[in-house]
Amino acid sequence: MSSPSPEDNTTDQRNAVAIPNEEGKWSRKLKQHFKETFGTIFVKPVGRPPNLWKQLTMLNTRQRLTFLAAFLGWLCDAYDFFCVSLSATYIAEDFGVQVSDVTSAITTTLVRMDGRVRSCKMLTLSLSLLKTIDASIRWCLAFWLTAHGYSLAADKWGRKWLLIIDIVLFSVINLASGFAPNLATFIGLRAVFGIAMGGEWGLGASLALETLPIEARGLYSGIYQEGYACGYLLATLVNYAVQITGSSWRILFWAGSAFSLVGVFIRFWVPESDTFEKTKEARKVMNRSFFKDIWYMIKNHYLRVIYMVILLAFFNFFSHGSQDLYPTFLIKQLGYTTTQQTVTSVIYNIGAIVGGTLIGFYSSYFGRKLCIIISCIGAGAFIPLWVYGPNIQGVQAGSFMLQFFVQGGWGVIPAHINELSPPAFRALMPGLAYQLGNLISAASSQIQATIGERYPMRNPDGSLLLRDGEPVPDYAYTQAIFLACVCAGLLICAIVGKEERNKDFMANLVEDEHGNALGSDDVEVYRQEHGESSGVQTPVIEEKIKPPTSDNDIQVEKAHVEHAEHHENNHTEDKQ
Repeated sequence: MSSPSPEDNTTDQRNAVAIPNEEGKWSRKLKQHFKETFGTIFVKPVGRPPNLWKQLTMLNTRQRLTFLAAFLGWLCDAYDFFCVSLSATYIAEDFGVQVSDVTSAITTTLVRMDGRVRSCKMLTLSLSLLKTIDASIRWCLAFWLTAHGYSLAADKWGRKWLLIIDIVLFSVINLASGFAPNLATFIGLRAVFGIAMGGEWGLGASLALETLPIEARGLYSGIYQEGYACGYLLATLVNYAVQITGSSWRILFWAGSAFSLVGVFIRFWVPESDTFEKTKEARKVMNRSFFKDIWYMIKNHYLRVIYMVILLAFFNFFSHGSQDLYPTFLIKQLGYTTTQQTVTSVIYNIGAIVGGTLIGFYSSYFGRKLCIIISCIGAGAFIPLWVYGPNIQGVQAGSFMLQFFVQGGWGVIPAHINELSPPAFRALMPGLAYQLGNLISAASSQIQATIGERYPMRNPDGSLLLRDGEPVPDYAYTQAIFLACVCAGLLICAIVGKEERNKDFMANLVEDEHGNALGSDDVEVYRQEHGESSGVQTPVIEEKIKPPTSDNDIQVEKAHVEHAEHHENNHTEDKQ
């Protein structure tokens, strides 16, 4: 038997070394992933806690005006959205249908027309859910595509005029909703309203946060997001005035259209953000096309985009699952009067505003992920008191604390999502992730209402519990189970994600093909070396920033440096 040749031994040794190196590469990647996710749950704060009053008063006139315009737009957006959930019982009575048919204006379930409106009779629970999901997809697909177009256009041409067009559109549609003669027309108008509404959140958040100082980003992220709770609170108060005066629910929608006109007026005076202007300038100086930036974004960040969509899907379940059906639950299951329901709504919206502001504020100090995790745990802890409180005071306390944590977690999101977004697409990515999250969660209230009506409450002897001759839906049980599952899912999603707290947007204007961020200083270097009219690509900046990709690259780089130093020394000796 012949002995192995030296070449065979060498090959075996190379293969033996290559396998551990490959395993080591994946091991390093895995360790790095865990370090960037689990290791960022708690990062020891640096310095003293921030001063709330100082951050509230540090904005200049331009920053205040820009933030006010974004905040009012989101407030009006939320007001118009909650008009349906607050008046669902009265709309159902007016049109002669079930509440679950009216809540389909949120998910726009198909309603058959044959000369008059016919309510959808659900034969089985599974059929109901399938119809809900099918209708949600049809509506939200258009909703998402339009929002996507808004945001993409805003990244190319700017935020200001698109935000003005957006708020005008949903103001007009909300006005028309108040004139709907039947449920089919009403649902159709709400579907179109959803399309107009889709562009508001992402554009407004990017415009506001790009303009504000970094140190105040967490606080104003919370305040901006609580424009949602403020809109809900305003809608609650207007709805109460409508009910106690015996007026029609339609006034609620007409009033929302009038509020939106204030936002339109203010937005005429708002300039574009400096970050957008610098990004636009960077593309021009570096001869970068907008579509090339889109390709770089997809190639380098598709996994991050998927994560952002999943995160915001859970967050939309978090808010819609705890808010949309709750006013109906208070009236139909607990038997609250209009006054009691209004007072309870005011109380939990105050909790939402306080929670969103404070948790958003402290997220800049303790971390975005940690604040989201605390919010999930806190909300889950108050679910029993929220729906099973022993008396009205217990329910109000539970709803206050639950919304404190629900909207507290949401208060972190505008800053967190903008910081995670690719530099050149801070209007597109937050809006895209938010609307896809809405697409996934759109059926929340419809699912809860349908299950609650399918399985009504029963007396101790097993008979149906009746009120005014009709079974009382068990909304409490369905809401509790639904929200508990959402809290658990959101907790896991927050733990495995990353954060880039307090990222400097001016240092992250565009990216190269490898996903490395280029800031205003890099653009200035390129301008000086190549000039604005140069058609040359960006090798200098990319080589400067691009890190070595392997140990072999590091050795090669060191060899080049040593060779250059040796050559320079020899040249100096020759001169001497």
